[in-house]
Amino acid sequence: MNQVPTVVTKPKAPKNKGLHSRMDSLKDFSFAAPALLILGIFIYYPLLFSLYISFTNWNMTKPMKKFIGLDNYDRLLNDPLFYKVLRITFTYTVLDVLLTLAIGLGLALLLNASGKIFSFMRSGIFMPYYISMVIASMIFLWIFNNQYGLLNKLIGAFGFEPVNWLQDPDTAIWTLLSVSIWKGVGFTMLIFLSGLRSIPLEYFEASSLDGANKFWQFLHITFPLLSPTTLFLVITNFISSMQVFQSIDIMTNGGPLDSTKAIVYWIYEMAFVNFRTGRASALVIIFFFIIIILTAVQMMVSKKKVHYEG
Repeated sequence: MNQVPTVVTKPKAPKNKGLHSRMDSLKDFSFAAPALLILGIFIYYPLLFSLYISFTNWNMTKPMKKFIGLDNYDRLLNDPLFYKVLRITFTYTVLDVLLTLAIGLGLALLLNASGKIFSFMRSGIFMPYYISMVIASMIFLWIFNNQYGLLNKLIGAFGFEPVNWLQDPDTAIWTLLSVSIWKGVGFTMLIFLSGLRSIPLEYFEASSLDGANKFWQFLHITFPLLSPTTLFLVITNFISSMQVFQSIDIMTNGGPLDSTKAIVYWIYEMAFVNFRTGRASALVIIFFFIIIILTAVQMMVSKKKVHYEG
């Protein structure tokens, strides 16, 4: 007797499957909508508006905006002060990033131990991170005062002449760096500590059995495995340092002789002091692309230099 073959039929998809899929997508988008709305209002719209203003001669005191094309960009790129401000900003940024990371890593290596005394020391070093930059700048403004400042009192006790820290172009930028480093080194130390404690101890034990000393372990184990942490700190500190403003505004006002005039302070001065809003907007756009390009370069370099465990 011949057996009748059974035909297997696939279950029909429900007619409203597409509707459910669209509803799920809409629900997922609704969770991201508030964040996208905030980004649009406070980031993307101001950036696009700045791009528009950069092609006008608007001075913010009159409603009329006359289109002048690339004139603002041409004036900036032919202004010697533009290149001086760029040099000052990059010098400050490089020194701030290098010194903050070097000191933070050194402190993390020294204080990477258990115990109440180490916890207390870590807390004390991290505490300035909670202080606002305005308050920190006011504190250092008093410390570096050339007449009654604490630092000149200390060096005077050793027989040295007082120094005009804030009025000398050679020392003014170092006063700004000292504020930034004092405030940010605790955070850097804490991030490096978390990176150090994520490195498996087996690596150090195996290298010790092979006769490796502490310095060799740092160069060939600790530092390479800290590269993801270092990359994170380099990028975040770089972007933060490029945007230095408050300490300059409170301590030096861009002086003396424009020796501490960074890009963000110059944008503020151009827009809200001299009312050259169109030119200030052009500088904002140039500054935006500079940060994007330099961040992209850092990410490209990191692909070859950053080592991830496993």
